[in-house]
Amino acid sequence: MKAAVIGVGKMGLVHASVLNTLPNIELIAFCDKSALIRRFLAGIVGKIRVFADVERVLDLDVDIIYVTTPIPSHYSVIKEIYSLRKPVNIFVEKTLASNYDDSLKLCELARDSKGVKMVGYMKRFAVTFQKARELVNQDAIGQISSFGAHAYSSDFFGVKEASKMPSNRGGVLSDLGSHVIDLALWLFGDFEVQSTGQPGVTDIQNTVNFKVRNDDQIEGTFDVSWCKEGYHVPEFGLLIKGSKGKIVVDDDVVRLEPASGQSIQWHRQDLNDNVGFLLGAPEYFREDEYFVESILNGVNAEPSFVTASKVDYIIGKVLEGPEKNE
Repeated sequence: MKAAVIGVGKMGLVHASVLNTLPNIELIAFCDKSALIRRFLAGIVGKIRVFADVERVLDLDVDIIYVTTPIPSHYSVIKEIYSLRKPVNIFVEKTLASNYDDSLKLCELARDSKGVKMVGYMKRFAVTFQKARELVNQDAIGQISSFGAHAYSSDFFGVKEASKMPSNRGGVLSDLGSHVIDLALWLFGDFEVQSTGQPGVTDIQNTVNFKVRNDDQIEGTFDVSWCKEGYHVPEFGLLIKGSKGKIVVDDDVVRLEPASGQSIQWHRQDLNDNVGFLLGAPEYFREDEYFVESILNGVNAEPSFVTASKVDYIIGKVLEGPEKNE
């Protein structure tokens, strides 16, 4: 199958590198609006063609398109792909769009088009979070009552001025918080925002706190910040409480703490955290391999556009502020 990558930043290069290692995949094109990036690519990618326009990419009859442009452009890029009315399999980096309304529009467009569609919430493919989900499904801590989720980085520690915050990353909730929102939806099902910790949250807010509840009365709290001191590498984690104990999980370790009995702990290396090609993190290889296998097997991939739109829904509700979520 022929593949192309639209948007050649860090994530575009990561996915392109992984795709080059997968059987049945031929990477044939890059697309980026930056002339500087195109000139750079032209000098190093050999036979892979480089374009400025999405239409030129689709003229090559590609089978797979990866959309790894900045979040605010996801809607316009995917809409253009579908407007050309050519069936294609689409992988888009999180979040699906920069707001819930645009996400719904993309879901509608996707329903009318053939091909597998997937959104890149790669934390689902981390062995520690997969182990935590396995424990939850095995009823290892009984009936779930509550959870706490966090997403921290030090990317903008000490930055006080909104004008210095990056607009192309979509805000702290889209950039960091979306990962733990997706993990919570994956683990506990749909939920609604109950309250937010600020009198009015903007999409460039440094730190965001909010509470949720689902139909099973599971209550959750989220703490998201990209200006947290000491987190030079982003960290994502959950504390899950149940009637028979709790589970503590982050990127590197998962710990089962029964109410009665000794705790059991698994590190990444204990959970067969091996992949065919390592770049950035093993999760990237696993999600790309899974996406390609879904196409080859003719089955839907998760998180789908519809699944990922639920993350954008939660982000939108949080950004509305507490007065609309009480």
